[in-house]
Amino acid sequence: MKLFRDVLEATGYRTLEATTGGQAVKLAAEHAPDLVLMDIQLPDIDGVEALGRLRADEWTASIPVLALTAQAMQGDCERFLAAGFDGYVSKPVNITELVGTVRQHCDGRDP
Repeated sequence: MKLFRDVLEATGYRTLEATTGGQAVKLAAEHAPDLVLMDIQLPDIDGVEALGRLRADEWTASIPVLALTAQAMQGDCERFLAAGFDGYVSKPVNITELVGTVRQHCDGRDP
């Protein structure tokens, strides 16, 4: 995640970092970020469960959430979109694709 943070911050975005799904939900509730980049494989609760908690909270329900995962088998993208993710970034991450996807889901807002 350090690479993603460094790249996004170098592009002008401010970042917060969580190491668990529960911590991600808590940080989102506290800071109402413009976007959440959610790893699917997390300690405590996985990214899908964390997404469910974000969507269930009125304060965080509308925050765009992108799935970040190495699960790139056929059908995985559709499964994550069906679960409520707004987009999908697969690992290994193409940095240009990551920055473009973040920009797209931040509704064209400046960093």
